[in-house]
Amino acid sequence: MEILFLGTAASEGWPGIFCECPCCTKARLLKGKDIRTRSSVLIDGIYKVDFPPDTNWQANKYGINLAEVEHLFVTHSHNDHYYPTELSFRAKPFAHIGQGKTLSIYGSEVVKNITTQALGVHEKASDISFQIIKPFVEFTAGKMTILPLIADHDPNEICFNYIFSYEGHNVLYGHDTGWYPEDTWRVLGEYKFNLVILDCTNGQIDEERYHLGIKGVIKMKNKLKEMGCMGTKCNCIATHFSHNGGLLQAELENILNPEGIEVAYDGKIVVI
Repeated sequence: MEILFLGTAASEGWPGIFCECPCCTKARLLKGKDIRTRSSVLIDGIYKVDFPPDTNWQANKYGINLAEVEHLFVTHSHNDHYYPTELSFRAKPFAHIGQGKTLSIYGSEVVKNITTQALGVHEKASDISFQIIKPFVEFTAGKMTILPLIADHDPNEICFNYIFSYEGHNVLYGHDTGWYPEDTWRVLGEYKFNLVILDCTNGQIDEERYHLGIKGVIKMKNKLKEMGCMGTKCNCIATHFSHNGGLLQAELENILNPEGIEVAYDGKIVVI
C-alpha cells in the first residue's frame, strides 16, 4: 500500500497567495519542502482523497495520469479540498480517455449537489458516478473498504474523515478536523491502525476546534495509543499546515519528531 502526499497545505497554500508574512517570505527563499500545495493523497495510483484546485499541477509534477484514478473520496465541500469545476474537463473535447475508464466519487449530499452543478451537461459524458455516503456506514470501492467518520470541522455541513482498510492494513485519514466527537472516538476504539494521518493546521496556535495544532496532534496521537489503536509499527504523520501556524518544515520536525510524529511534505511517499 503506497500513499503519496500530493499536497500538504491549508486553504491558501504555502506561501499563501498574496501573503508577505515572515513564514511565506522565508518559504519562498527556502523552497523545497516548505513549498506546499493544497492537501490531497493518492493511494496505489487509483484511490484519491480530495480534489483541490492544485490537482493538475500536482499530477504533472509527480507524473500521474489522472485518468487512471478510479475512486475519489471527498472530505467536505470547501474549495481547497474539492474544486469540481475541473471535473468537467474529463469529458470530450477536453479529454480523450481510454474506453471503460470511469471515476466514482464518494461524499456527502452537499458535495453531490455542487458536483452536479459543476458538471452540468458533462455529467454523463465524463463517465463520472457519485455515491452519497453516510457517517459510520461502511462501503467498498474496488478492493478497499472505507468507513466515513464524523470530523469536527464545519458545523454547517457533514465533514468526513476516513478509515481505509486495504490489503490487511488500516489507515486513519484525519483532517480537516479538531478534536473528534465522542461517536467518532467510540468507532476508532474498534481499530488498530498501521498509519495515522492528522491535521496540524494551527501549528503553534493552541486551538482544538475545527482544526488541530501541534499540541492537539500530540494529544490525539497519545489518546489513540492509550486506546490500543496504534501498534509499535504504526506511523503517525502530521499534515495540512497553514503559514499562520508559524513553523516551517525543519521547525515542525524539531518539535514533532521527538514525539514520534513525522511531518508530511509535498511528494512524501509512505509504504505500509
